[in-house]
Amino acid sequence: MNVWTGPVVVTGTDTGVGKTVVTAAIAAAAARAGATVAVVKPAQTGGDDDAGVVSALAAPAIVKTLASYPDPLAPLAAARVSGRVPLGLSTVVDAVRSLRTDLVLVEGAGGLLVSLGPQWTVADLARELGAPVVVVARAGLGTLNHTALTLEALTRRGLDARVAIGAWPSAPELVHYANLTDLAGPLAGAVPDGAGSLAPPEFRDRAPDWLSPGLYGHLDAEAWRAQGR
Repeated sequence: MNVWTGPVVVTGTDTGVGKTVVTAAIAAAAARAGATVAVVKPAQTGGDDDAGVVSALAAPAIVKTLASYPDPLAPLAAARVSGRVPLGLSTVVDAVRSLRTDLVLVEGAGGLLVSLGPQWTVADLARELGAPVVVVARAGLGTLNHTALTLEALTRRGLDARVAIGAWPSAPELVHYANLTDLAGPLAGAVPDGAGSLAPPEFRDRAPDWLSPGLYGHLDAEAWRAQGR
């Protein structure tokens, strides 16, 4: 599995699936491997600080949030409700392309087809950048359908994608192992539930254990996945 460089988009099958912690884990693993890393959050909504979380956990060279909106809504809706200017696709593309690090992680908002600005989505951003996509998925019920739909949408757009589980439980049950077997797409990692609460030095030390070589780690994800069979 070739290592990904340049811009890489991190999206999810839904909101709250662990995109930010997975983004931080990839950033930490890449930095540990000697790569220079930038992280871009095009749109932050609802008063959260995803860029701050990534910065604290992984300490990438560059962390940027391009627009913030106070209401906990999809970015385009949050811009409209707040009366603020929504993001333009070209603005985000130019900001990402201006960064000269080995790896630029672009963390979306919600799922793949959430509108970040007028008439454009995370999928449009990935296509415009020509960037591969990390799809962060849940471990539990509902993940098979949501993951398959997201990967189908990416395949139709000609975009390369890998899957990472955003919060693998410490005490997995039958449903988690069954989903591990049946989950669509190439598995590229599984971040433990609660990883975001680790002290930053421990998080950075352990991040490569959670990710495949294609994402700067050393996990044999498919061998690990076979435990579900």
